[in-house]
Amino acid sequence: MFPKTAMLRAIISGFGLLTCVAHGAAQAEDLSPAEQQIIAAVKGHSDAALQLLERSVNINSGTLNHDGVREVGKLFRAELDGLGFKTSWSEMPAAMNRAGHLLAEREGTQGKRVLMIGHLDTVFEKDSPVRLWDRKGNRVRGQGVNDMKGGDVIMIEALRALHAVGALDNTRIQVIFSGDEESAGHPISISRADLINAAKRSDAALAFEGTALDADGNATGTVGRRASGGFVLTVKAKQGHSATVFGHNGYGAIYETARILNSFREQLIEPDLTFNAGNIIGGTEITYDSLTGKATAFGKTNVIPPSALVHGDLRYLSAEQGKRATERMRDIVSKNLPGTSASISFSENYPPMSPTPGNFALLDIYSKASKDAGLGEIKALPPGERGAGDIQFVAPYVASLDGLGATGRGAHSPDEDLDISSIQKATIRTAIYLYRLTR
Repeated sequence: MFPKTAMLRAIISGFGLLTCVAHGAAQAEDLSPAEQQIIAAVKGHSDAALQLLERSVNINSGTLNHDGVREVGKLFRAELDGLGFKTSWSEMPAAMNRAGHLLAEREGTQGKRVLMIGHLDTVFEKDSPVRLWDRKGNRVRGQGVNDMKGGDVIMIEALRALHAVGALDNTRIQVIFSGDEESAGHPISISRADLINAAKRSDAALAFEGTALDADGNATGTVGRRASGGFVLTVKAKQGHSATVFGHNGYGAIYETARILNSFREQLIEPDLTFNAGNIIGGTEITYDSLTGKATAFGKTNVIPPSALVHGDLRYLSAEQGKRATERMRDIVSKNLPGTSASISFSENYPPMSPTPGNFALLDIYSKASKDAGLGEIKALPPGERGAGDIQFVAPYVASLDGLGATGRGAHSPDEDLDISSIQKATIRTAIYLYRLTR
């Protein structure tokens, strides 16, 4: 189970964050005058914040719409320039077919070095029929309004509130808005180099994907996210007449594939580990197109099939869990039925963000800021309930916390929406949090 708060207090000092917790504890009954001014600044700019969100959502920025991604980058870059950040655009090689990333930094000597992470792209490409901005009462539907232009605006507005009261001076904050979070460019070593380099120069990484709510409707923080990877299972067998199946010609490729997948299901089940067979192709002749995910198969019922192929998804919460699972899967694959052979290979697109003590320490400070601001306690979201995100590339290098963005529903769907009131709430939490981290 997750560490309790009392245990966290003892752990935090090892991550150099004890001063921040002490400051938060001192304000448990009341906010400091500076923090009250920060909250007033957030509230005073709420209407303009919503206008900034509308402007960003009204620009289609599907990952492959490079012009749109850059246009959103220009919009946010102008805001960060006005807050005293040194900004730049990091271009990706043309062969990667990605627009690039917006980078911003303030140099100073005060407080913790903080990395803030957002993304400019959405899953809705230029030809998407989904409407851009559609407000009804306190909710807005639109392309990427929740995932994650709402979170992007929260980042900017929290920084703006600190700037308004002079609290950004001499701080050490980096901001990265990636242009391909929804479909990371390859090779990853290039597309995520800026993130990883920034993480190595930071004490804390904060990502602003949407805030998930618990069963009671309370905001949570993300201290862990499972790795996103996959497996390819290749099975071969001796072809022959169907009348000889189970005999001297063996069991065929499809039976062997069924044995392997069912053994995975029976022997690998454990918390936070999933392995999904997304497609299975088997028969006498098979083809598979990795770009489209489409396949063909030919086979007659009176022929023992010699070939089968499976493409699957694999997710795990820690490197240790991933290693344990892949070793067990290889062992299962090696114990073949008569007349068959099989091999399996693995890939990892997003490394795991394990729920470390440092991550819980950051959550503890964030929750304290929220409670002091009158917005309630923030508990940890069970890591198995969150998909993959950019924070996972930096988590191996620095204490990390995600899920600090807006609250909405239906991400990646035509019904994606956002609760407008969540913008102000999350901005207040973030602004107080940043203030305490950077004193």
